[in-house]
Amino acid sequence: MRPEEAADVSAVLVHGPWQHRYVAAHGARFHVVEAGEGPLVVLLHSFPQFWWSWRWQLCDLADAGYRAVAVDLRGVGASDKPPRGYDTPTSAADVAGLVRALGEEAAFVVGHGLGGRTAWAVAATHPTRVRGIAVLGAAHPLLWRSAVLDRWRGSGGSRGLTGLGSWHLPVLPERLLLSGTTVERVLRAWSGPGWPDPDTVERYRTAMRLPAAARAACEYHRWIARSHVSEDGRRFAAAMRAPVDVPVLQLRGEFDPTVARSTLEAAAGFVAGPHRATEIAGVGHFLPEEAAERVSAALLSWLARW
Repeated sequence: MRPEEAADVSAVLVHGPWQHRYVAAHGARFHVVEAGEGPLVVLLHSFPQFWWSWRWQLCDLADAGYRAVAVDLRGVGASDKPPRGYDTPTSAADVAGLVRALGEEAAFVVGHGLGGRTAWAVAATHPTRVRGIAVLGAAHPLLWRSAVLDRWRGSGGSRGLTGLGSWHLPVLPERLLLSGTTVERVLRAWSGPGWPDPDTVERYRTAMRLPAAARAACEYHRWIARSHVSEDGRRFAAAMRAPVDVPVLQLRGEFDPTVARSTLEAAAGFVAGPHRATEIAGVGHFLPEEAAERVSAALLSWLARW
């Protein structure tokens, strides 16, 4: 596929021991992938990925007696891609609405990277919809700036950056994401040794070429970048200051350049409930795939306590 060619949505409707369906919530239609029966566990992917990053955990959680639901976030994969709504408060409201639309009052929310940021926000702003959160490779939203500085210092000013330049620039970041090489650079820069394989790279490159997907990815990051000076960002920060009163599990890959161990530890100050933080050796940012068995085991051990 040439970089300028758009992908078809069928590229993200991957067959497997799960069910694809669409769920209406918070004014949008979301593509979800579901397996198993039992307590609801909602899985939120990272950038530049889509629901497929949770394929191993979908099966492992279902086999262990949970109802696992992996979501394509707004603007990603087969979910709706409206022109607006790529701020963290809207993302949190999307997930809260999805929990109710899936027929439950509350769920365990597991988020990775960008999805981990949303998991923090759901717990803080929609606490009645959350039984507990697991956050993989993501800083607490109020620690975002310190996480960026740690990433910059630890990389000599380069490693861990997406290579997209300023998120505030018009058009250019989207073009870079569609160039055919940027997605692969991000995956390799943020991962540990030996990951990803060529098929995985192509899967995520193709998903990014879905119409409007690259723009949505950029809009999520643009809002984060400007949130510390915008009025809606300040309101969000105020809402995030109170510690969350649900169980929290944090996981970080040893070589993850997007969040330092110190940032992970600092997030304990925003947790009033039970808290556990664990580092997984030998891997980088993309924990659900780089360390699938260890992530599933950590999640199941944590879930069994609640």
